[in-house]
Amino acid sequence: MLNDEIRVLLDKLSSETRRNHNHLLHDLNLHVGQDKLLCKLWRADGLTQVELCNKLNCEAPTVTNMLSALEKKELIMRKKDSYDKRTNRIYLTEAGKNMETSVTEMWRKQQDKLLTDITLDEKMFLRRLLKQMENNLF
Repeated sequence: MLNDEIRVLLDKLSSETRRNHNHLLHDLNLHVGQDKLLCKLWRADGLTQVELCNKLNCEAPTVTNMLSALEKKELIMRKKDSYDKRTNRIYLTEAGKNMETSVTEMWRKQQDKLLTDITLDEKMFLRRLLKQMENNLF
């Protein structure tokens, strides 16, 4: 009984968080996943598509579609690798770099909303439980 209740609560939280996240991304003219791809480039600009696939744990066609959409929005650009002309490296444009503040602020606000009225000790305990759950899955 308790396990079912926890599963239902996690499902509800996941669904509502994703819905809210999607709405907030829409305000930034982004779709779910594109923010994570941009984040990988904010941390290490010039990654290859294969590296992005691995870092995002996504299939190549998914990353290809995201890159095409972000390129149309002029947030990223593809350049041939100077050593291996078969490989494209993905770089942020100035507009892509400028998105970092807006996206990270949106993430912070969403997390703050989720953690309203939760004490520091409770947050630390929650983090430990979530890490354990993550380990259980992988």
